[in-house]
Amino acid sequence: MSHIHWIGTGLSAIPGIKKLIQNGHQITVWNRTVITAEQALKDCEVTVREFSIPALSEELSNRDILVSMLPGEWHVSLAKLCLEKGANFVSSSYISPEMLELSKRFETANLACVNEVGLDPGIDHSMAHYLVSDLKKCELDSDISIDFISYCGGVPKFPNPFRYKFSWSPAGVLKALKSPSKSIKNGAEWNVQRPWEAISSYVAPLPLPEEFEVYPNRDSLPFITEYNFDPDWRINQFVRGTLRLQGWAEAWSDVFKEIESLSFPEGDARLQEMSNNFWKENAYEAAEPDRVVLCVSLKAEKNNKTLYHKTFVLDAWGTNESTAMARLVSIPVAKAVEIIKTGEIKPGVSSVPDSSKLVGQWIKMVDSLCQHLEIIDHLKEK
Repeated sequence: MSHIHWIGTGLSAIPGIKKLIQNGHQITVWNRTVITAEQALKDCEVTVREFSIPALSEELSNRDILVSMLPGEWHVSLAKLCLEKGANFVSSSYISPEMLELSKRFETANLACVNEVGLDPGIDHSMAHYLVSDLKKCELDSDISIDFISYCGGVPKFPNPFRYKFSWSPAGVLKALKSPSKSIKNGAEWNVQRPWEAISSYVAPLPLPEEFEVYPNRDSLPFITEYNFDPDWRINQFVRGTLRLQGWAEAWSDVFKEIESLSFPEGDARLQEMSNNFWKENAYEAAEPDRVVLCVSLKAEKNNKTLYHKTFVLDAWGTNESTAMARLVSIPVAKAVEIIKTGEIKPGVSSVPDSSKLVGQWIKMVDSLCQHLEIIDHLKEK
């Protein structure tokens, strides 16, 4: 029987570990600080080991499953270790070009290397796969215009003046503000150098509709193929982006100005100083609930007539047992581990499964993790 090695017990890891233990799987938890992991898992019977590559290498065996909840820069080296040991690999992070280069080796070894199985990326992919498959079932003409949006964000359940709170180091959020994005707007590629240059409003179709600020992030374009869009569809809009509370842009305006003025790598020290200050001023308090909102929408039109328009809308918040973010990131990771054990994921480097059976299982699982999940058919609203 394959053994599970889970590396990392940060804030987004614990519910997934507990789910695997609850479901009777053999698991070893690895962490740089053993006492921290033991405290986080004090109500569980589980082996905790001090993480190091040599120690892990001694324990990792053929057909085991290695889960990395470490920062992304660790993943490729750990995946290579899995290849050496004949083990499978799982992470919630985006697939890097370096990771993708390992796909043939994983295929040849008949091993799975599954990534992008958290919240975003992860759950958002499953929703997109569901909607695209649902649209194709309508058997419309391929000569249709498509609008696709996917917005996700972790926000405070109870808004603060900064309109944002941090559950871990703010450095990652600040660095992301320096990243350009690619998407499609009005039928053409839209390149944005800084997120604050592209902030717009979006009304989430929650039971009580709520307006958020949204902006595109990263490169959305590869996901057109990833989501199995028909090559004949005319894409008017395609964007994967970040969602924030109303007022976020105004509250962060001085932050944007300072980041714009920094030159790098010299500005890294100032960025770290800003991160430290934000952590002191805007970190979540103990037991303070967070909130996650995710909206994925697909619309098809022809001759200015809407033929299809559905939206997934998810709303979740923290409880006494876990944060919303931790549930929605780590329990899907645990689900990926379980379907590797059942042989339902094909060998090679891949993201969240796109088969109708597994997409259905994913959506059902997500429904159990959030306080609100709905598929809205906008045509039936009219």
